[in-house]
Amino acid sequence: MRAPTPKKDVILPTDKDIMLAEESSQKLSAYIRSTKEPALQLIRKGKSGETIMLPASALRLLMAILSQMARGNAVTIIPVHAELTTQEAANLLNVSRPFLVNLLEEGKIPFRRVGSRRRVLAKDVLSYKQDIDKKRLETLEELANEAQKRNMGY
Repeated sequence: MRAPTPKKDVILPTDKDIMLAEESSQKLSAYIRSTKEPALQLIRKGKSGETIMLPASALRLLMAILSQMARGNAVTIIPVHAELTTQEAANLLNVSRPFLVNLLEEGKIPFRRVGSRRRVLAKDVLSYKQDIDKKRLETLEELANEAQKRNMGY
């Protein structure tokens, strides 16, 4: 399954959306932390509510979406099994397409060919991103520790 093309699916939040997202993300965050089995009740004006049980992971995802919207960011959801074009994968990593192609050819991210085109699974791109982010944090921690040893004032 191909990921949605960002140009078609990008919906920028309005000022009203941003304010509502900020308020609701804070309330949802506090709620998730305070209960073991979260549930939401949808209420239609003038009607009685219907309780809907959502997995905690779905509520955390909703909270992340609302947090991004509160910052004025558009959000795209990509299924992990989605196949991405090299441009879509490069956009996800915030790198150039040629740089991504080099990563693919070096075997750092698995891919398959469809004719002359390369396709990459979103889960593989996200896994690579998680790995490099972890390595960056480790390097920053090492640098901070070294700065502390040398009394560099950080």
